Amino acid sequence: MINKKICLLAFGIFFGFVLSRVGASDFNLIYGMFVGSDLTLAGVMITAIVVGAIGMQLVRRTGRPMKNGETLKISHKKLGRYSLAGAGIFGLGWGLSGACPGTVLAQLGEGKVLGLFTFLGIICGTYIYGVLKEKNAGL
Repeated sequence: MINKKICLLAFGIFFGFVLSRVGASDFNLIYGMFVGSDLTLAGVMITAIVVGAIGMQLVRRTGRPMKNGETLKISHKKLGRYSLAGAGIFGLGWGLSGACPGTVLAQLGEGKVLGLFTFLGIICGTYIYGVLKEKNAGL
């Protein structure tokens, strides 16, 4: 039997490779998407969303249990009072750095030094969120 962690690592490496190949870690392609001059990456994202949504619906409708024996439940996440601010900060960070938490790892794998600063920013932001969440249970 193949070790689960090795399978997850292999899938992660494959996913990072695919992100790199489609240009998801290229600042110029991301910039082009945001200004509307190159919608290649937007097409990749839309395709992934559609394929994922169809797959999730198929799994849910078959009623087959998952490995833990439960059936898949898809529920809506409630918006909190800071959801819009968080989305704005995420978008601003993505636009300025050209990376989101998934693509920054692909940038690091490609040897893009600026990805290191984005990665450190993600770590700091996550830490600050954790501190604020602990102090303010309403976040």
